[in-house]
Amino acid sequence: MLKPQETLMKYLVLTGAAAALIAGAALAQAPTSKARVGRDAGDAAAAPVGMLSASTLGSMDAKGFVENAARSDMYEIKASKLALEKTQDPEIKTFAREMIRDHMKTTQAVKAHLPPGITPPAELDKRRQGLLDDLRASSGPEFDKRYINQQVAAHEEALTLMKGYAAHGDKSGLKMAAAKAVPIVTHHLEMIKAMAKTH
Repeated sequence: MLKPQETLMKYLVLTGAAAALIAGAALAQAPTSKARVGRDAGDAAAAPVGMLSASTLGSMDAKGFVENAARSDMYEIKASKLALEKTQDPEIKTFAREMIRDHMKTTQAVKAHLPPGITPPAELDKRRQGLLDDLRASSGPEFDKRYINQQVAAHEEALTLMKGYAAHGDKSGLKMAAAKAVPIVTHHLEMIKAMAKTH
């Protein structure tokens, strides 16, 4: 029987291959939209990478958790600020404002319980920066759809991270912060999934 990490690695490989095949097929059918197809493929490949990271690197180790949590919040805030600039959809604007407010709070909660010697990163990792770049390069309906899809994936990843560390983490203060974040992230995920159905 495969271990959870092995199952995720297998899923990651298969998902990456599938994303490449989808991108290739789309490029053959619509050569004028190569940039958009590339953004779609990049977003699709990034999601399983994030799940793997959240379930392994950040689920028990304080340093891994702090890095993942900080970059998750940082991405949410930056992406949602972009949404406020670029979307015309009032529902997305309302959601984006809530993301900025709530993820600033979860960032502060983690910072309040930092163990000695651990400092949150100041910049996004390449994967999340790539997602942000894809958003910045999108506009109109493409932006709205991409923002919503990225938010679904990001909140599924964040929920995995918070639940994992709350249950198995190695520092009590951070475990408490993660546990308090679980209902917040769950609420966000429910909101964005509902929006995905109507957009």
